[in-house]
Amino acid sequence: MTETGGDASPDIDVNVPSVARMYDYALGGKDNYAADREAFEQIEITAPSTRPLAINNRRFLQRAARILAEDYGIRQFVDHGSGLPTQDNVHQIVQRVDPEARVVYIDNDPIVLAHGRALLEENDNTAVIQADFRDTEAIFAHPEVERLIDLSEPVAALFVSVLHCVPDSDDPGALVRRVADRLPSGSFLVMNQLVSDDPVLRKELTDFMLESTRGNWGRVREERDVRRYFQGLELLEPGLVEISTWRPDTELGPKQQTTEWIEFGGVARKP
Repeated sequence: MTETGGDASPDIDVNVPSVARMYDYALGGKDNYAADREAFEQIEITAPSTRPLAINNRRFLQRAARILAEDYGIRQFVDHGSGLPTQDNVHQIVQRVDPEARVVYIDNDPIVLAHGRALLEENDNTAVIQADFRDTEAIFAHPEVERLIDLSEPVAALFVSVLHCVPDSDDPGALVRRVADRLPSGSFLVMNQLVSDDPVLRKELTDFMLESTRGNWGRVREERDVRRYFQGLELLEPGLVEISTWRPDTELGPKQQTTEWIEFGGVARKP
């Protein structure tokens, strides 16, 4: 998709970068506009590791989904801030393990809704809903969530590279706890976000994203902030790590080579 393609919804301001579309561009997708590409390329000037970081983030999501389905028997997934469909989406991964596995994608970008619904037209076990992933009450009351997610059975709630989009005023830790409180014992939470040890870089990148997205951003945080998200949960091995090192498929798997900022997180079970 390009800015001249004529297929943008009237609800979309193509001059304002979207985090979902910037991520799509980083992964080599086509569902993005000039503003998204320009913003991403500006970030790369400050943090040249950003594109491989995005690719490693996607691989972490894919590994976590597969391992939860294969090794822990999880058959229900709620993907908060799912972004645009790309290759090997969560439903494709887990439905290879069990065709009856159920997935709900949540995103507030209208393009995600349009492309997701087109992708899932013939998949009754998967849905995409347009919603603010911070609105836990509305999400769990949504008809598609009620249709697909059985809260008497374990669920995997995914917050993959989205909690840095939540401002401190909305308290991402409280958001995680609200979701965890809704889930039965034996459920899992997959969480990671952008962090940096460099306070100057944290501020520079946070300020740039806040200005570019017109406030649709939280902040780049520190590892200690992410650790708070996991309080009261049982971490799976290897614990909280830079995510390219979380259960890599092989020892030769790609690792994050530069560290201006990293994606930091892991997977945990609700007792």
